[in-house]
Amino acid sequence: MTENGTAEYAAEDGLPDLVRRAVAAAERTGFGWSCRPAQGRLLELLAGGVAGGAIGETGTGCGVGLAWLAAGAPPGTTLVSVERDPARHAAAAAVFADVPAVRLLLGDWTDLAVAAPFDLLVLDGGGQGKGAEPPLEPRDWLRPHGTLVIDDFTPMTSWPPTFEGEPDTARLHWLRHPDLLATELRLAPGLATVVARYTARR
Repeated sequence: MTENGTAEYAAEDGLPDLVRRAVAAAERTGFGWSCRPAQGRLLELLAGGVAGGAIGETGTGCGVGLAWLAAGAPPGTTLVSVERDPARHAAAAAVFADVPAVRLLLGDWTDLAVAAPFDLLVLDGGGQGKGAEPPLEPRDWLRPHGTLVIDDFTPMTSWPPTFEGEPDTARLHWLRHPDLLATELRLAPGLATVVARYTARR
């Protein structure tokens, strides 16, 4: 989720219908932390590679990121997302009421484990290892060769990457993880995402 991400859609044309519905829900509820359009387009692209598989997401919000995933997912793909806030969960449920491939859970991000393993997992509301929260373990959540997405980083300008003048331990965790082949993608001048492929056997 990105601060003021919802507001960035005001200048966007040609959005998938499901994304427009989710953005409208976020606007109605005053939820400004939706994924930005650039991040959404990356999610749509990555979802296209999950044919008949499973996609998971922590932190539904009002469903903007999930809508991008659903817009890109091929037929036969299932999508499961979890949101801890009841009002946001209800808003997203209305957006996806007529999308049978999408399943929404109400609870903590760890509750998404019931639907694991995933072919594509987007960490948008837990599991990233930011702050005091421990990161999830990829082998418990991903299928072999599955893809992990961790968003909301600022583009790194040095190595090792830093955050507020200190080593960025969360980002380093994913970039150096022994079971992942990971890289950082710059999506906008102030926005970067880590995308990783799970390379170890389960």
